[in-house]
Amino acid sequence: MGIRVFIVDDSAVVRKVLTDLLTGISGIEVIGAAQDPIFAKSKMEMDWPDVIILDVEMPRMDGITFLKQIMAERPTPVVMCSTLTEEGSKVSLQALSIGAVEVVAKPKANLKTSLPSASAELIAAIRTASKANIKCAKLKKIPSVSAGRSPTTSKIARVSSKLTADVMLSKSSGRHAQKAGSLIAIGASTGGTQALESVLTALPVNILPILIVQHMPEKFTRTFAERLNELCRVEVKEAEDNDALLPGRVLIAPGGKHMMLQSTQFGSSVQIKDGPLVSRHKPSVDVLFRSVAKFAGRNALGIIMTGMGDDGAKGIKEMRDVGAKTIAQNEATCVVYGMPQEAVKLGAIEHEIALDKIPELMVSHK
Repeated sequence: MGIRVFIVDDSAVVRKVLTDLLTGISGIEVIGAAQDPIFAKSKMEMDWPDVIILDVEMPRMDGITFLKQIMAERPTPVVMCSTLTEEGSKVSLQALSIGAVEVVAKPKANLKTSLPSASAELIAAIRTASKANIKCAKLKKIPSVSAGRSPTTSKIARVSSKLTADVMLSKSSGRHAQKAGSLIAIGASTGGTQALESVLTALPVNILPILIVQHMPEKFTRTFAERLNELCRVEVKEAEDNDALLPGRVLIAPGGKHMMLQSTQFGSSVQIKDGPLVSRHKPSVDVLFRSVAKFAGRNALGIIMTGMGDDGAKGIKEMRDVGAKTIAQNEATCVVYGMPQEAVKLGAIEHEIALDKIPELMVSHK
């Protein structure tokens, strides 16, 4: 049985093009379409879909309002598809924070010819959404953690070959490298925007330096960092080349660039560098984790969180091999238990813990 999809879009052209496009895809079945949320809900109640493709601007009720209603009444994987949900837009972040699993930008012009060319991204988003544990998409706020409290215990690009972190930095022991001080490195993908918000808003201002790779396109990461900076006690910013690692500072890798830790006698900072996709992503979690293994070694804590695919699994294994502490978000609290699962399979993880326990462990790391 295929993934049953319902399309909600006020454009008859879009509904027709998307229906024709998806009808020809193996494993996907379009069970209906509607021009607005009110009409859509009455149709879906007779045959509820596995995934909803949802526009933003529509008559009678906008897509964001409908998304809130869906998540409150009958949580269902939603892919936002709209000209308003372009890369970097606040609407995209709003949709993801409410519970949308993926966001795909709809071309602004020549829909009949442009939509099919963007089909690979939409199809990948639908397949990812169908695997989402949507019960975890609407997360409860994690209580703030005080310092000293002890713990209780993308975009996917289609490329011909899957490159590893070798293309960005060598896999060396780092035995002679200048060691960075204690720090925390985090990798996440699908579901990560909500999970990271829950974790970071719970942290005290004196937390160790934190480096994050969240799979996001260009320009999106700056908006994400600015939003988190407004919500958190810690400083959150999109990383720039040579940004220093400081207590209470969170650096988020910019979309479209890799972020690596570097350490010298003058201190530790990040290197922001262009390059090929690694593990089909840029930024790549594997690249960050390898650099942390090399320059921080046992001083680091590695955390791999919700996400589709396996980016970060090999990198966090390298971290554990050099003595770093490693944890994974457990399956029950992941929107997509892909990246953590692959890391567990490699023997890279010391502890799997629930999302609400992660801040406690971060605070306890010295």
